[in-house]
Amino acid sequence: MTMTESTEYMTQTPEAVTAETGAPEAETESELARARAAHSLAQQLEALLIVADEPLSAMALATATDRPVREVRAVLGDLVAEFDGEAAGGAEGAGSPRGFELREVAGGYRFYVRESLDPVVADFVQQQTPAKLSQAALETLAVVAYRQPISRGAIASIRAVNVDSVVRTLLARGLITEVGQDPETTATLYGTTEALLGHLGIGDVSELPPIAPLLDEPTEGFDE
Repeated sequence: MTMTESTEYMTQTPEAVTAETGAPEAETESELARARAAHSLAQQLEALLIVADEPLSAMALATATDRPVREVRAVLGDLVAEFDGEAAGGAEGAGSPRGFELREVAGGYRFYVRESLDPVVADFVQQQTPAKLSQAALETLAVVAYRQPISRGAIASIRAVNVDSVVRTLLARGLITEVGQDPETTATLYGTTEALLGHLGIGDVSELPPIAPLLDEPTEGFDE
């Protein structure tokens, strides 16, 4: 920027500067406003819930949609009824339950496969699942086995990489499972399954070999 240009910029009114520097932000806000106006609250909640890896509270959903918490709770109740094949508000016109359901767990809401369809999903997973786990999956499984119960964020911190897809793979394989929620953060905690113990030929995780001799830094990521 030349001296002349700098002087001209400094003499601009605050409104002019804001108009120039705030254009991208204003455009983003305008696009968000259009999306919210074009879709019902129910559609917005469905979109948010379908991409959530953890249960979302009504407060978090209300913030994301810029709507009152009471209104969000009411629509969530309608969605639960709709997916369960019940008419919202007890009205006539109930249909068949969907293959998924919206549950309230750990103070939040999340989509789950309907329990009656678990055998269908399990059969599909077994047919689609490759026989061998990747190195990333094996490393993540080791972290869960030795540090359980552990959250997805803690696993990622230890491995220093994003583990979302790997955790989903291990869940689909039935090697880890959700065992609870962190009392402070409400993050989902994971642990190993009986299926994994069977594959390893042990009866309890206490029978796992000591991890320290296998690490370059024996305490890194596994210290208590």
